[in-house]
Amino acid sequence: HHKVANGAGQTMALHPHGDAPIVDALVNLANKGYLLERQGNFGNPLTGDPSAAARYIEVRLTPLAKETLFNPDLTPTVPSYDGRALEPLYLPAKIPLVLLHGAEGIAVGMATSIFPHNFCEVLEAEKAVLEERSFQLFPDFFRGGLMDVTDYREGRGKIQLRARIEVIDPKTLRIREICHGTTTESLIQSIDEAAKKGKLKVDAVHDYTADSVDIEIKLPRGQYAEELLPLLYTYTECSISLSSQVVVIHENTPVDTTVSDLLISHTQHLVEFLHKELELERDQLQSQIFRLSLERFFIEKRIYKQIEELKSMETIYQILKVALEPFCERSLDTTDLDTLLAIPIRRISRFDLSKNQQDLSNLQAELKRVEKDLKQPKKVAIRYLEHLLKKYGHLYPRKTEITTFDTIDKKSLETKEVRVKVDYDTGFIGTHITAKEELLCTNYDKLLVFS
Repeated sequence: HHKVANGAGQTMALHPHGDAPIVDALVNLANKGYLLERQGNFGNPLTGDPSAAARYIEVRLTPLAKETLFNPDLTPTVPSYDGRALEPLYLPAKIPLVLLHGAEGIAVGMATSIFPHNFCEVLEAEKAVLEERSFQLFPDFFRGGLMDVTDYREGRGKIQLRARIEVIDPKTLRIREICHGTTTESLIQSIDEAAKKGKLKVDAVHDYTADSVDIEIKLPRGQYAEELLPLLYTYTECSISLSSQVVVIHENTPVDTTVSDLLISHTQHLVEFLHKELELERDQLQSQIFRLSLERFFIEKRIYKQIEELKSMETIYQILKVALEPFCERSLDTTDLDTLLAIPIRRISRFDLSKNQQDLSNLQAELKRVEKDLKQPKKVAIRYLEHLLKKYGHLYPRKTEITTFDTIDKKSLETKEVRVKVDYDTGFIGTHITAKEELLCTNYDKLLVFS
């Protein structure tokens, strides 16, 4: 593990920001759970508690991050802001982090609000794109809870979220999961405010949250748990509505798009990255095969004997080129010849022809496999996604349950019986007058009076 303060310092060498926003971003990234393993107190997103100072907490890359984010051969670099170092322009990410992490941001005249999605479902959707099947993708939040996606519209609509509440007994409720964007503190505060306004009645609220949410609500005499549930969903943060707007930068331009289009775009990038990696692997294998073949000819044909007495490097290069060219498929350069001249005498004297041929056979089999894969990029991408699902899928189960909510009629919840008295002799009408005539009304009824 590395200290967060150390990571912030190294980032500052590449970026003109101060350490505070870098540390905040790093802590936020670590709490998402995909790319960084944590050690120490990183705060509690459930309660809103802050993390410890950067000098006390540590992180390291997860195996998933190492496998899917880094390839120096595919990473373009640019000079850092002060020109002292090179920094990556982007990382060749093989997983769509914008959909996994989600994103919230504002700029001049525009904003983005992309919800996080489930790891397994995103990768299965990418497989569907490659196999030309239809797919659906819905958010999945770290805090869990219940979600109605009826109006999600692929990221251009909104969703309804509800906390998961258990009825322990007629007088006790327990909140086990809360809505995205809320904390236990803000939720309890919303319950207190609703109680002060007379919207609902509670006896006590106890917060036992640690690693998981645990808020206990005790009810007073005359109040029952089943009757309180709709009131909590109506007047507190136990139920919220969130709007989604998928705005990303595409080819240096802000684009208002959908979750599906974003996923299709990333799937194309995945195929490109994997294809480039196969091309690099093919080139490396061809280079290794050429080097081993050259080494075999050099030793087996005893070509090294021809240069034992020579002193001029130019003459040595010339003799080697003439002697080896009949055995080579391409022309030799100085680097190839220097590699041969660097072979120690011990290796020449103990040269194992059968091992050399076995190594060549293995490399040629690998090359054949790579060349076959280069002809079927979609199959390679599907195989890669299946590998990721098998290796990491069990770490990321869905946390937010997708369901459909019944509409709560706010008016019916607030409707109360009102007894209105009428004194025809004095002309007074009201709830606190003395009169024999009485009308049974509700607080939403209108009285029409004729004189």
